[in-house]
Amino acid sequence: MNLNEISKYCSQHSLVSTVAPLLLYFLLGIPIWDMDTKVLSSGIRYSNLPANYVRPESERPRLSEVSECEDVPVIDLGCEDRTHIIQQICHACMRYGFFQVINHGVSKETVEKMLQVAHDFFELPLEEKLKLYSDDPSKTMRLSTSFNVNKEKVHNWRDYLRLHCYPLHKYVPEWPSNPPPFKDIVSNYCVEVRELGYRLQELISQSLGLEKDYIKNVLGEQGQHMAVNYYPPCPEPELTYGLPGHTDPNALTILLQDLQVAGLQVLKDGKWLAVNPQPDAFVINIGDQLQVNLIFHFQR
Repeated sequence: MNLNEISKYCSQHSLVSTVAPLLLYFLLGIPIWDMDTKVLSSGIRYSNLPANYVRPESERPRLSEVSECEDVPVIDLGCEDRTHIIQQICHACMRYGFFQVINHGVSKETVEKMLQVAHDFFELPLEEKLKLYSDDPSKTMRLSTSFNVNKEKVHNWRDYLRLHCYPLHKYVPEWPSNPPPFKDIVSNYCVEVRELGYRLQELISQSLGLEKDYIKNVLGEQGQHMAVNYYPPCPEPELTYGLPGHTDPNALTILLQDLQVAGLQVLKDGKWLAVNPQPDAFVINIGDQLQVNLIFHFQR
């Protein structure tokens, strides 16, 4: 593959979520508010969008221009023909920069428990959640609303719980103790999804004609982060974002969508497309770090 093909292969498509109730993915100010308005999961049902969430007109989503992405690549990792899987991944990365996977090896029970404990967390009493609130972006575990609350003029319409997940023995002790099963459920989820990540790195390496362990070896010891995002009902979705357009700074993003709302959008060929959630599927997005490493490899 030449450099142009590699660049296409690693082409980035900004992701944005507008109104989905809950998304989970591995990755990653506020004015002086009352304590009960630092987070959106406060039980308040807004009839109008608070002013500090309203985007300038030039930055607002044009929801009427968003079409459904009808040909999202869905790759069955349970297929016995590995060559076929590799070919599908190559095509998806070159054409889209993302794809969905089914029969991925993460058990249905693990996923269901993860979704349930995430919902349970955001349904906790406000005073319990606020024990974990922080506006310090450097913290390895915190509940917040925007990337950097102290510097931003307009906030994202979401709450999120950010967790560092590897190595587990280092970070689990600081995770929430409420709901009581949170630590065990999330730990199991992290282990299974990490294995999926390594498997995908092998397949992507081979789709580029490289040894299957190439990406893993280049990246070395890899960290793992989780963001549990809560998007409450938005009274005026045409005025704000859950997340604005962005690319992911990590190597791979493994995203679990809530099945209730198609809140994920991707930018393809200059158009925003809504990605409908698929049952028992993860969305896989190629991050900036992987793109840079692969381009560097093929330039040498």
